[in-house]
Amino acid sequence: MTTADATPTETADDVLDRVGALQPLIRHHAAQNERDRKVSDDVVDALKDAGAFRLAAPRRFGGLEAGLRAMLDLSAVIAEADGGTSWVTTLSNINAWSTCLFDQAAVAEIYDSGPDTILSGVVSPGGTARKVPGGYVINGEWPYASASLHADWVSGGVWEVDEDGDEIDQSMVVMPISDVQIKDTWYVAGMRASGSNTIVAEDVFVPEHRLSSMLPVATGGYLEQYPDNPFYRSAFAPMLVLVLVGPQLGFGRAALEMALAKASTKALAYTNIEQQSDSVAFQLLVADAAAKIDTAHLHAYRAAEDVERYAQQGVFPDFLARARVRADSAVALTSINSAVNTLLNACGAGSFAEVNPMQRIWRDSNVGQRHAVMLPQVSMETYGKALLGRVDHITAIL
Repeated sequence: MTTADATPTETADDVLDRVGALQPLIRHHAAQNERDRKVSDDVVDALKDAGAFRLAAPRRFGGLEAGLRAMLDLSAVIAEADGGTSWVTTLSNINAWSTCLFDQAAVAEIYDSGPDTILSGVVSPGGTARKVPGGYVINGEWPYASASLHADWVSGGVWEVDEDGDEIDQSMVVMPISDVQIKDTWYVAGMRASGSNTIVAEDVFVPEHRLSSMLPVATGGYLEQYPDNPFYRSAFAPMLVLVLVGPQLGFGRAALEMALAKASTKALAYTNIEQQSDSVAFQLLVADAAAKIDTAHLHAYRAAEDVERYAQQGVFPDFLARARVRADSAVALTSINSAVNTLLNACGAGSFAEVNPMQRIWRDSNVGQRHAVMLPQVSMETYGKALLGRVDHITAIL
């Protein structure tokens, strides 16, 4: 693909419109996706055609470099229809963004076949990289690799080791899917369709340009790599944490829409109220949930604006600013969690019937928001330390 061929005429709004039009298709496959523990190929192909996987891809390869806010909005729109499908798209897009911090030779390899490449990845070091002439030999296992069943490329955290096996640096490595195996390990209560299985690498050779040290990534050392491109100057950890809030916004909106849609046709059980909408108790519950969903959006969008503002300025945000992004993410997560539970209380036990999508939203939301990189209690402890001037990192994801 040449640079001229890759010049996109579409925008993120175009992609959002096309993906929004796919919601009926995505909803139609949602229950079967969960049973199969994999998003339908028909849905993935339709999302590819709509441009959903090119949001974070480089423009020179046909991508959109659309920005963090657009990534949040896309994830939310898909999650309104199905959580597992949203998670696959979200994780592919954030991995697409992070692999663009690698050497440009690696980026060119990843997008050699076009901008709709799907990526899976795990940041935590689950393997080792041993130096050999021309590159490294990789061995390891990386569980929780979302989008693994549709991925073209995978990335994983590794420890670079010397001849004695001693760790000398923490890095990321990227490999084509054909070089690894996928171990079927994803048997869970929610996000079942996300394909978050285990990637296995056994003596996989990677050239030097497909390994990148995590130190400059964690500290903003890559900013000069993109002097004219704010999107790829965004701070790594805030991007990684905040993008996972996107599906939760969609869960909240979908649950509220379902509750309101039935309010005028469903009686309040064991009362003389024929329509839930006539019940003051129901009115209070949906109002409380709606306000919490709004709160989640406000915090998520404020955090996105902060990340994008620093990126525009070419400045790596300080400890307090990065910690506030984590706190905003935590407030968004806990607000959605509370809102969904409130709406289930409002709608009653029927919400937990297998045929009712509300119970799948509840399960997907609860599993998704317990992803290790964005646990609310860790985020709030970090923010508290930052406010008090205690710059001691309890997490590397900051």
